[in-house]
Amino acid sequence: MHPLRPNSHRLRHGRSSEPGRGYLVTTVIHRRVPIFKDFQLGRLLVAEMRLAHERYQVNSLAWVVMPDHLHWLVQLEQPRLSEVMQGVKSRSTLAINRAMGRTGAIWQNGFHDRAIRDNQDLQPCARYIITNPLRAGLVDRIGDYPLWDVIWL
Repeated sequence: MHPLRPNSHRLRHGRSSEPGRGYLVTTVIHRRVPIFKDFQLGRLLVAEMRLAHERYQVNSLAWVVMPDHLHWLVQLEQPRLSEVMQGVKSRSTLAINRAMGRTGAIWQNGFHDRAIRDNQDLQPCARYIITNPLRAGLVDRIGDYPLWDVIWL
């Protein structure tokens, strides 16, 4: 148990992974430092997400990289969701640290996920994800935000 997040261990309690199921995943940068204001650092994360897609671990449906967190809508393929997230976070940490000439944590421990019960809910969930920069006041038009994608275009 982490002393600053006394209930963080509960994020994993009862988590299950079901191939073919859609999941909305959110993960946050350590101490919420807005490192993805740097477009190039955000692209390093995107490359690792794309790798998980290309390795048939997930079918990536929609994502937005916000300055201090990630929202990612996926359909799980083979591995457990926790394995996918561990791999993406680990590889992106190495790439980002290398680019920044530093070492240490990039991500907070764990992640939040919500299983999408009905596949008809995937598109509304995707729309919600990609409009995050609008709701956060980062841009006036989603097309002006550089770090997002959705398969339904």
